[in-house]
Amino acid sequence: MKFGIFYELQLPRPWGPNDELTLYQNALEQIELADRCGYDYAWQVEHHFLEEYSHSPAPESFLAAASQRTKQIRLGHGICQLTTNHPSRVAERIATLDLLSKGRVEMGMGESTSSTELEPFGVAVGDKRAIFEEAVRAIIPMFRDGGSEHHGKYFDLPLRNVLPKPVQKPHPPLWVACSQLETLAKCGEWGMGALGFQFVSADAAHAWVHAYYNAFVKRQKKLADYRTNPNIALVSFFMCAKTDEEARARADGDTFFQFCLKYYSSASGDRKRPPPGAVNMWEEYNKWKRANPEAHASALRGGLIGSPETIRRKLRKFQTSNIDQVVLLNQAGKNTHEHICESLELFAREVMPEFQAAHPDLLKWKEQVINREIDLEEIDTAVFQTRYGGNMAKITPAQAAE
Repeated sequence: MKFGIFYELQLPRPWGPNDELTLYQNALEQIELADRCGYDYAWQVEHHFLEEYSHSPAPESFLAAASQRTKQIRLGHGICQLTTNHPSRVAERIATLDLLSKGRVEMGMGESTSSTELEPFGVAVGDKRAIFEEAVRAIIPMFRDGGSEHHGKYFDLPLRNVLPKPVQKPHPPLWVACSQLETLAKCGEWGMGALGFQFVSADAAHAWVHAYYNAFVKRQKKLADYRTNPNIALVSFFMCAKTDEEARARADGDTFFQFCLKYYSSASGDRKRPPPGAVNMWEEYNKWKRANPEAHASALRGGLIGSPETIRRKLRKFQTSNIDQVVLLNQAGKNTHEHICESLELFAREVMPEFQAAHPDLLKWKEQVINREIDLEEIDTAVFQTRYGGNMAKITPAQAAE
């Protein structure tokens, strides 16, 4: 198993004049620390206009800065939005970052789930999957030597040589964000890595790993001519401290991520959002916590939150599910920089080495699955739809936005 860290760059209100500056500098320090500690990946989102939830519209700039402060850790777009960026600009940015990082880029791609983001770019929610698939077909040829062209419904690109070209050949590893659980199996069908933002249990992970690899092996239908990337990474709430009680207290804001994700998601209804500043998400989140204490507590219990021994025990369950990578969500809500750094160091020192050392065994298993030497059971995933914290249905801002 490998380990990543994950950044939305969350900034709950109230905002001070230097808070965004501090937010960015702290995150860069944390990634630099993670690199020294031996973490494998750092993932950075791209979001637009999502107040408090994510102040990260330009991951290519942030990851470029991180590339100059790190040596080993791989730098992942988690994700680059193909619905709000021109394909040639995506290819240019990915290749440039690959050069700056000396070949450490992971190319995560996605659609965005929010009309709040898509509407200003003139993109209808109902068109986003089709735009995404066409963008993939347009981008992949741009990484090859020489020119390429594309003539489709959403993009019409004349013959041009898109420069520069990436260090990694034929291109950096390809991933797709899975904001809905069903997309995990779709990633297998596309032959791309699955970046799962679902906060699933170990039992659910077992079922979805089977669904992914069965799709990869038996029903693969690539969108273009690219190198496949059989990998599953799942995000988990995370805080490691000396005791379980201390960890839970330090991670109290972790579920702010899930609360905001539910609020901004188009799955919660394509309603018109309130104007900027009209809703204080942090206040509404705390109202939700007071009204739903068990849902909040359940979410924290499900995550990798606790002492090194508690987290080790939980990770062993994930290990039996053959998850490739666990992505640790530490920067959430108002979790402090000091606690995040202490958590990263403690986990790296007392927990991570055991699971990283076992990764070659996972690679052997994966090779046998892909070569059809192991036939995985087809598990019905219908009973494994629940995320940590349930569906967070009682979200006050959703009513405020109607």
